[in-house]
Amino acid sequence: MILPTQIVFAQEIKGNQGAGIFGNISDSVSGNPLAGATISIDDARMGSVADVSGNYSITNLPAGHHVIEISHTGYATIIQHIDVRSAIRRDFKLLPSIVENQGVVVTGVSSATSIRKAPVPILSIRKTELLKVASTNIIDALTRKPGISQLATGPGISKPVIRGLGYNRVVVVNDGVRQEGQQWGDEHGVEINEMSVNKVEILKGPASLMYGSDALAGVIHFISHVPVEEGRTKGNVLYNYQTNNRQSAVHAEVSSNNNGFNWNLYGSLKSAADYRNKYDGRVLNSRFNEKNFGGYAGLNRNWGYSHLVFSSFNQEIGLIEGNRDAGGNFLLYGGSVLEHVATISELRARDPFIPRQNIRHFKVISDNALTVGRSRLKFNLGYQKNLRKEYGNPEDPNEEELFFDLATLSYNLQWQLPQAKDWHVTMGANGMLQKNINKGEEVIIPEYLINDAGIFLFAQRFLTKTTISGGLRVDHRYLHSMAFLEDGEPKFEKFKRRFTNVSGSLGISVEASELLTFKLNAGRGFRAPNMAELGSNGAHEGTDRYEYGNSDLKSETSLQVDAGIDLDQDHFSISISAFYNSINNFIYYRKLQAQGGTDSIVLVDGEEHIAYQFDQKNANLYGFEAEIDLHPHPFDWLHFENTFSYVKGNFQTAIEGSRNLPMIPAARWTSELRADLARKDKTIRGLYLRVGITMTLPQDEAFTAYDTEFATSGYTLLNAGIGFDVHSKKKQLFSLHVAGNNLSDVAYIDHLSRLKYAAMNEATQRRGVYNVGRNISMKLTIPF
Repeated sequence: MILPTQIVFAQEIKGNQGAGIFGNISDSVSGNPLAGATISIDDARMGSVADVSGNYSITNLPAGHHVIEISHTGYATIIQHIDVRSAIRRDFKLLPSIVENQGVVVTGVSSATSIRKAPVPILSIRKTELLKVASTNIIDALTRKPGISQLATGPGISKPVIRGLGYNRVVVVNDGVRQEGQQWGDEHGVEINEMSVNKVEILKGPASLMYGSDALAGVIHFISHVPVEEGRTKGNVLYNYQTNNRQSAVHAEVSSNNNGFNWNLYGSLKSAADYRNKYDGRVLNSRFNEKNFGGYAGLNRNWGYSHLVFSSFNQEIGLIEGNRDAGGNFLLYGGSVLEHVATISELRARDPFIPRQNIRHFKVISDNALTVGRSRLKFNLGYQKNLRKEYGNPEDPNEEELFFDLATLSYNLQWQLPQAKDWHVTMGANGMLQKNINKGEEVIIPEYLINDAGIFLFAQRFLTKTTISGGLRVDHRYLHSMAFLEDGEPKFEKFKRRFTNVSGSLGISVEASELLTFKLNAGRGFRAPNMAELGSNGAHEGTDRYEYGNSDLKSETSLQVDAGIDLDQDHFSISISAFYNSINNFIYYRKLQAQGGTDSIVLVDGEEHIAYQFDQKNANLYGFEAEIDLHPHPFDWLHFENTFSYVKGNFQTAIEGSRNLPMIPAARWTSELRADLARKDKTIRGLYLRVGITMTLPQDEAFTAYDTEFATSGYTLLNAGIGFDVHSKKKQLFSLHVAGNNLSDVAYIDHLSRLKYAAMNEATQRRGVYNVGRNISMKLTIPF
C-alpha cells in the first residue's frame, strides 16, 4: 500500500524536476517490516534507513543508472541495477540468511558494482565487523582476512601485505585519494585513523588500471564518511580499552543531512603504554599516542554532489630497540652516556622515549560528481602534507635527526559515458604532483620531485548471467632527484628518470545460478622504483643496514592470473581463489662486498653497518585462499567458519643458494565457532558468542641470502568474543563488544615481525622481541 507520506514524497520530486526512489523493505518470509534496513547508492553518496514501518525514501537523486544495495543484519543483501529518471517505487523483500558476504564496492572499478560481478577478488568489511575484533591499529584489524598480512614493528606500526607483497606494491586509498606518506620505510606505518573508518574494501591483485604505479599487489580503500539519511542528525561515542598495553581510546562523531546539505565531524584520542608478553615482560618503548580529527561538508542535489573532506592525523610513537643487559632487563638510551636499566615507572609510562617518531598527516579533498545528460562526470582533487620526524639523540631529545616534508597534489577525472546496449564505458585521467624536502640533521634519501600522469579506458558489459570487464591504461612518471652536499662532499648526485608503462586487464564473472559464481581475470600491473630504491645513501633508525640506491633500476611489471569460485548454499558456503603472478625486475637489496671479498662495512657515528644496494631479478608468486562456512539446519544460528591462505614466492634464479622471496607470510588457518543467539524483537539484540583458533604454520622458506631472514616457528592462538546491542522500545541504547586474543598467552614471533631481528636476550638465549601476549579488548558504543 502506498502511504500518504510517500505520495507527498513523489510529488516533491516531481516539483523539483528531480529523480528519486521510495518504497518498503520487509521480511520475505513473515512479511514483517524491517526497521533499520539500509539502502545505499555509493556512486551518488546517498542512502536511507527504513523506518518502523519499513518505509524508505531517497530524494534529489541524480537521474541515470545506479547500483543500489539493500541490506539488513541477518538477511541476504540485495544488489540491483536500476535506471532512475523520475520518482519510482521499489519494494524489497529480504530473505533471511546467515551469509552476508555480498555487497557493492567502488574500489578498482570506474563505478559502483556488486562483488559478484567483479572478476577480481574483492573483500568488503563493514564497521560492525571491525568492532568485533581486538586490534591495535587498522592494518592489524584486517589481518583476520585470508591473504592479508602485516609487516609490523610492534603494535603501533603496521604495513599492509597482500599475497606476499608490501611496501610500495600496495596502494592505500582513503576516501578516494591514494595515501602518500613515505611508505617505502620499514617502520613507516599507515596514517589512517582506525576509529573513523566505516568501511574497508580490499582488492587482491594488480590494480594499475585504475591507480597507476604501485598497485602491483592490490589496493586497500578506507572509507570514512557515509552521509546519513535525509532529515536526520545523529552521532555516537565509541570507547575502547585493551588490557595488554592498557590502550585507551575514545572517538566521537556527529553527522547531519538536511535538504541535501550533509556534514560530519569526528575526533579521536588514543593512548597506549608498553605491551607485554610471557618471555620479554613489558617491551620498552612500544607505546604510542594519537590525536586525530576530521570531517566533511557537502551538498547532494539532482545534478550530483560536491563534498569537501578534511582530516588531521597526529601520532607520537616509540621505536623498539630491544637492547638488554646480561640479566635480560631492557636498557633505555642504549649506546649513549645516558644508558641505564629501565625502571618500573619508566616501563609503566605512556610518553614515548628516544628513539621516537612524530607523524602528522594533513589532508583536504574536493570530491565531486556532475550529471550531464545521460553521462556522469566525476572529479576528485586532493592535497596532502605528510610531516615525519624521527628523534634519536637522547642527549638532545629535541634534535630532529630525520625530518621528511612530503607534499602531494593528486587528481582524478572520470567521464562515465551513457549506457549503450549493456555496455558501461568510462574514460579517465589521473595522476599526482609530489615534492619531498629534507629538514632533518641527517639525510638518507635525496629531495625530489615527481610528476605522475595516466589515462585509461575501462568497460563493463552486463549480460544476463555474465559480466565482462577490462580496459587499458598508459602511464608516465617523471622523477627529478636533487643533488646534495654533506660537509662539502657530494652525497647525492642529481639525476632524472622517466618511466612509461602500459597496463591492462580482462576478466569475466559468470553467475551460473543464484548460488554459484565463477571468476577469471588476467591483469598486467607495474610499479616504478621509489626514491629510496633509486637514491638511498644512509642508515635508517631501526635497521643495521647501510643502504645504497641504484639509479639504473627499471620498473617492476607483473602479469597475474586469478581464478575463483563462490558457492552459497542455505547451509554452507565455499569460496576459493587462486592466483599466479609473474614479476619482471623484482626489486630487492643485496649485500655489497669489499675488495677482499668480505662484507662492506660503513662506519656511522661510531657504529658499524653492513652495506647493501638495491638490485633486481625476475620472480614468481602463487598461492590460494579458501573460506568455508558451515551452518547446518536446524542450527542456522550456529556457524563453523574456516579460512586458509597460502602464498609461495621465489626468484627465477637462486641468490647465494636461496630462491625464496623475502617477507613472504607463513601459511595460516583460522577456525571459528560462532553462535548468533538474540532475537531481533528483544531488548538484547544481535547477541553473538565466538571461540576459535588461529594456526600459523612454520615458515621454513625464508630468504636466507646475506642473512636477510631466518626461519620462523609456527604457533597457535586461542581467541574468543562476545557482543550485543541493548535497545529500549524506541531506540538503541548502546553496544558492547568484548574480544580476547591469544587467551592462552602463547609466546610467539610472527615471520613478518621486524622485532624478530632484535639482539639476543643473553639471559634466556632467545633472539628478538616476541609479539603481544594475552589481550582483551572492550568496546562500548553509545549512539545519540
